Amino acid sequence: MAEAERIIGTPDTPDAAGDGQERPDAEQEQTREQAPERPRGKRRVAVLFAVALFAYLLDLGSKMLVVAKLEHHEPIEIIGDWLRFAAIRNAGAAFGFGEAFTVIFTVIAAAVIVVIARLARKLRSLPWAIALGLLLGGALGNLTDRIFRAPGVFEGAVVDFIAPKHFAVFNLADSAIVCGGILIVILSFRGLDPDGTVHKD
Repeated sequence: MAEAERIIGTPDTPDAAGDGQERPDAEQEQTREQAPERPRGKRRVAVLFAVALFAYLLDLGSKMLVVAKLEHHEPIEIIGDWLRFAAIRNAGAAFGFGEAFTVIFTVIAAAVIVVIARLARKLRSLPWAIALGLLLGGALGNLTDRIFRAPGVFEGAVVDFIAPKHFAVFNLADSAIVCGGILIVILSFRGLDPDGTVHKD
């Protein structure tokens, strides 16, 4: 009997392999696995807001410069007539669409900001942090124009100035929104979720 217990071990033995050390229970193991997730989540949120702040300040600075130096002046040719800087006040959405729905676009931009802020709580993916940061910065940039520029609060016209040939005039906030949207589509097709999990359909 003693020989059998020596070979197969007993339920009272801390480690059947004979190392004399207790194995951590399931709760301890789960706590240890989850511990790194919180700092990583905070870093991803920090990246999101850093990207958003950079995009917002770049857009805001460019618009202030355009209003001060380019508005009511002749367009500046950057690459011949293929790319020009021309100050335009746009009451519509990105790229000049839907000028009759300024208030609606303002509400949509505000809703996007709220959704991104809520989504940030479960953010664990760096690419998603960058994509959402671009969306947030762009939305904040254009929303600032909607609120503070003429003709009035929530009806303000957005400052656009990048004018490629045969294309609508846009600004850096529009560019950030489009780039963020494209990145989100790519991440979705690749099966990467904002919480960092990957799924295959």
